Amino acid sequence: MLIAGFPAGAWGTNCYLVAPAAGEECVIIDPGHQATEGVEEALKKHRLKPVAVVLTHGHIDHVASVVPVCGAHDVPAWIHPEDRYMMSDPEKALGRSIGMPLMGELTVGEPDDVKELADGATLDLAGLEFSVAHAPGHTKGSVTFRMPEASDIPSVFFSGDLLFAGSIGRTDLPGGDMDDMLASLERVCLPLDDSTVVLSGHGSQTTIGQERATNPYLRQVAAGFGSTNAPRRGM
Repeated sequence: MLIAGFPAGAWGTNCYLVAPAAGEECVIIDPGHQATEGVEEALKKHRLKPVAVVLTHGHIDHVASVVPVCGAHDVPAWIHPEDRYMMSDPEKALGRSIGMPLMGELTVGEPDDVKELADGATLDLAGLEFSVAHAPGHTKGSVTFRMPEASDIPSVFFSGDLLFAGSIGRTDLPGGDMDDMLASLERVCLPLDDSTVVLSGHGSQTTIGQERATNPYLRQVAAGFGSTNAPRRGM
């Protein structure tokens, strides 16, 4: 399996291209602010053909390049219905007034083909299998994507802004909720194998085992306690 990732734009949002191997079809995850050039470079480098864009949530730092990427390759975008409005109204998602500057000129709106994600769904795309889990807390429509273990390759978990190395996503923007976040951590993350590789929306790669041992939020949830005052990350 091939996973090519890079941090994009002012927020350093991780964009991933996932394929069975070089020279095959791929799925693009979270093409955010100023991600278009990086996507095209990765496609060319690995000789990939995109078949879909999938989105962990609707914040502008994760979806800003969806329209140009989908348009250039005539592919659909997948997003949870509760976050779909954010593609056309990013200011509302961030608690800003319409018309306030947002990182200069951005192409907002929906691509021509939008498909909606559902909790528990399985996406079969580019010869790969992605299990979808609705994980509200950072936004109402946040989701994660998990790929099953295969031969000597551990399971891979694209956590979006639910779980980071050492932290979690912020919950103080519109649609965020700390109780929902903790419930999602418990329901979605705790059951995963320690060997599961976590590729998050921001920051470095980690594993569920590492986070179970060191992440203050995951440790609190595992212990059955409430919130913690440890710092949170993400937009």
